[in-house]
Amino acid sequence: MTALQHPARPGSRPHRVPFTVVDEVTRHCLHPRVPETVHIEVHLPGRPDPARLRTAFTEALRRHPRILMREAPGAWYRRRYEWELTPHPDTEVVTFPPATPDALTRARARALSLAPPLSLSPPVRMEVVDRVLLLTVNHTALDGPACLRVLATAAELYGGRDNSPATPAPRRAPAPASPAAGDHAAAASRTGLAPVARVARGTPTSAAPNGMLTADLPLPTRPRDAPYTVNDQLMVATARMIATWNREHGGPPRPMRITMPVDDRSRDADMPIGNGTRLVEVPFSPAELAHDADVPDLLRRTALRTRTLKALPRPQLGHGAALLTAPVLPVAVRAAFTRALRRTAAPWTSTTLLSNIGRVPYPLDFGEGAGRATAVWFSAPARMPRGLTVTTASTAGRLHLALRWSGVLLGDADGERLLSLFTEYLDASGVTS
Repeated sequence: MTALQHPARPGSRPHRVPFTVVDEVTRHCLHPRVPETVHIEVHLPGRPDPARLRTAFTEALRRHPRILMREAPGAWYRRRYEWELTPHPDTEVVTFPPATPDALTRARARALSLAPPLSLSPPVRMEVVDRVLLLTVNHTALDGPACLRVLATAAELYGGRDNSPATPAPRRAPAPASPAAGDHAAAASRTGLAPVARVARGTPTSAAPNGMLTADLPLPTRPRDAPYTVNDQLMVATARMIATWNREHGGPPRPMRITMPVDDRSRDADMPIGNGTRLVEVPFSPAELAHDADVPDLLRRTALRTRTLKALPRPQLGHGAALLTAPVLPVAVRAAFTRALRRTAAPWTSTTLLSNIGRVPYPLDFGEGAGRATAVWFSAPARMPRGLTVTTASTAGRLHLALRWSGVLLGDADGERLLSLFTEYLDASGVTS
C-alpha cells in the first residue's frame, strides 16, 4: 500500500506525501484576499438528519484517507511542500448554520471568499442549509470531482443505497487523423504569440473577492449524427459569449484561448483523490468568433481541436510547470520565481476556463427522507488575469451552470448579461446542422 492510500495511524508520525505539480503551483500563487476555492452545491428533495449525515461524511473521509491531510510545517529552505495524512479530521467538517431566509446566500458567499485552511485536516467543509449540501474545497489540495467521489461514498453510507458511478470510467480517445491535427496546429500558430483576449472590464459593484450566478438550463439539442459533443457546444457558447461581450465594451478583436480541464481518472471507490485533472487550451481566431460566424463549421472545428487535445499525452500543467516545480531550489525561491513569471505571462494567459463535469456520475442518493440529488452546481476559482470561469454539470436531464467572476472585474449586472449571451449562443448551437 502506498503513502497515498495509507492513513496515518494513531500514535505514529503522520505519513507525508509531496505536493503534486498542481498543488505546488497553486500554493505558490495563493493570494490572501482571493481564496482558491471550489464550490459544490448539491440540492436534495428532503432534509438530511444532522447526526446521521455527520457520521456518514466522517466515515467517508476515513474510507478515502488521501483527503485527510494538512500542509506539513517546514523551513523556508525545504525543497518540497508536503502533506501530512491524519487518522481523523482536525476540526468539525459538517456544520448546520441557523435556518435564516438568507442562510444559503451567506453560505455561498463564504464558499467564494473563505477557504478551509491548509493547516487543518481535511481542507474541505460542508455547510448544510435545509435541503442543500454546500461544500467548499481548498483547490490547493483537491478538485471538485475528487470531493464529489467522497460525497458519493457518504451518500451510500447515509442511505444504504448503491451510489456506484452510473457512467463508465473515462477513456482517452484516439487522436483524430492528420487533418484534425493540422487544424489545431494552424489555429494554435495564429494564437500562440499574440496577446490573448481578456474579458473586458464591466462595472464591479461589490468588494467581495468573487461573484457568482447559477442557472438551471435545458440540455442543448444536437443532431443524432453530429460530429460534436455537448462539451463542444458549451465551448463554442463560451467563446461567442466573451467575444460578443468584448465587442459590446469596445475590446479589440484578439485570439482567444479557453482552458479546459480533462479528467482521465476512474470514478469508482479507488479513484485517486487530489488534484487529478490536466489542463489543455482550446484556441480560437478572431475571424472564427466574428458576429456572423459560421456556427456549424465552428462546432466541427472545435470538436476536432478538443478531441486532439484530449488525446495528446501531456503533464497536468504542461512541461514548463514540471520544470518550475523540480525540487532543485528551496520552495521559497521557486515560489518567488513562479509568481514573477505568472505576472510576466499574464497577457498570454488563457481568456477563461470552461470546466464541464458532464453528467454527474453518481446518483448521490441519500435514501429515504433525504432522497436523490435533483441538481448539482460547481464553480471554479476566478482569479485574475482570467477573472471569469464557466462550470457546468448535468443532473436529472438538466444543465446546471455557474458563472463565477472576479469582484474587481465584473458586477452582478455584468453576470446577468453574460448569462443571457451564453444562453442565447448555447440555444443557437442546438439548431445548427
